[in-house]
Amino acid sequence: MTMTGTAQRDNAGTASIDGAALRQQQQLQQPKAPSRPYDPQYDPLLAPDPGSGRAYAPTWWVASAGTPPEDDGPVTSDIDVDVAVIGSGATGMSTALYLAQEHGIQATVLEANQAAWGCSSRSGGQGQNASGRLKRSQWIERWGLDTAKKLDAEIRSGFENFRHLTTQIDCDACDGGHLYLAHRKEKLPILDAEARLMREKFGYATRMMSAEEVRRNYCDERETVGALYEAEGIGIHPLKFTFGLMRRARALGVKVHTASPVQGWETIDGVHHLRTPGGVVRARRVAVCTGGYTGQALNPMLKDRIMPILSNSVVTRPLTDAELQATNFRSKTFLTDTRTLRFYYRLLEGNRLQLGSRSAVTGADAEGAVHLKLLTDAIARKFPPLAGIRIDYSWWGWVDMSHDMMPRITQPDASKSIWYAVGYGGNGVSFSTWAGKRLAERVAGKDAGREVFELPIYHSQLPFPNVMGMVESRAFAPFRRVGQRMLYKWYWLRDEK
Repeated sequence: MTMTGTAQRDNAGTASIDGAALRQQQQLQQPKAPSRPYDPQYDPLLAPDPGSGRAYAPTWWVASAGTPPEDDGPVTSDIDVDVAVIGSGATGMSTALYLAQEHGIQATVLEANQAAWGCSSRSGGQGQNASGRLKRSQWIERWGLDTAKKLDAEIRSGFENFRHLTTQIDCDACDGGHLYLAHRKEKLPILDAEARLMREKFGYATRMMSAEEVRRNYCDERETVGALYEAEGIGIHPLKFTFGLMRRARALGVKVHTASPVQGWETIDGVHHLRTPGGVVRARRVAVCTGGYTGQALNPMLKDRIMPILSNSVVTRPLTDAELQATNFRSKTFLTDTRTLRFYYRLLEGNRLQLGSRSAVTGADAEGAVHLKLLTDAIARKFPPLAGIRIDYSWWGWVDMSHDMMPRITQPDASKSIWYAVGYGGNGVSFSTWAGKRLAERVAGKDAGREVFELPIYHSQLPFPNVMGMVESRAFAPFRRVGQRMLYKWYWLRDEK
């Protein structure tokens, strides 16, 4: 993920990049002076760890979040702790917060680079009433209506908890719902069926909108042929939000050690010896909250169970009054479209347009110009008056995709004091804080005999790769990116042709 330069209109009306200007801007916008530069080609399937003390990705969130909270610096000697939380994003910080707030346990958080360096400083900030990639109709197909209703109640509780937190933390929250835009007429019956199911089976006030209603009341998005509207949706500044969680946690005695990646893990007599560059952290219990930045070498329990997927995002310069009128932006409600490799977008505070989507397959290819063009072309297609608008921020980050498209908040082996909460598939902005609350309960030993922990996302571990959902095997892991490339081509043909 990197800021790729100031985009300007060229003779063809497309975005061009002045790399030198933005490299200078990037240096001014980093909130700290880290010891190592950001690595835009980092790849969690290949690198042993995310680095140590690396700079933030130069995102709009980093540039606009203000001064980060104080942290406790790197680990500098061998230490003994009760609970170690690996990862300082929304999941890790909420786990530590709830451990302290509700269970009287002061955890020690280990972060490889800067606080909230991963998803929390790079995501789209779209807090949906969801987690994982499956819709509620797919929950019913997989587990039946009874389990789907219980899972809905759990996800909904997580969303309401997230909603409450956004009223307590200054994070530019916009509680405006979510518009799921059909980009082709064939998608309308699918959206209509989902809206009806959500009303009739789960009690939501979902409804369908015409393209004219979307353009009149929300924005003049030229591709849409109609939309599903759900009232449950809150857009946030994800880095401000996670910084808020961190301030609360540290006020309760939580330690946050930055520049302290776990580079080795050995368990001796039930105690986990976590080797960092500055010393060994000996922990009786460990909670892993590393998201899409979960390296293959971190722990055998997680190897080959997360498929990291790159997601790219851009943020434009502020729109002028004339551009706002030309695009008829009347709301900061966030939007996604119905492509398999969906686009997500919204108007931010300060009237900048943010838009993102999936892109490169590997870290080595992440800086390719074609991936930026995918997003600038989408802006021109969806909002023609903005064709060629200057791009002030362009970045990418890793999404933690589970192989069955649903997250896990679990203890994979009851004989080992290790828990993890990962696999949100790009839908972790709201649910990650609830996952942290549930993970804290599990680490504190308060989950025994409770019915909620029999739900699929709690009672099983992350699966290995599978073929067509029928055959699961670790043997498929080396071929995942081959399959990903093939699927991306198929998705493009299906969505566009």
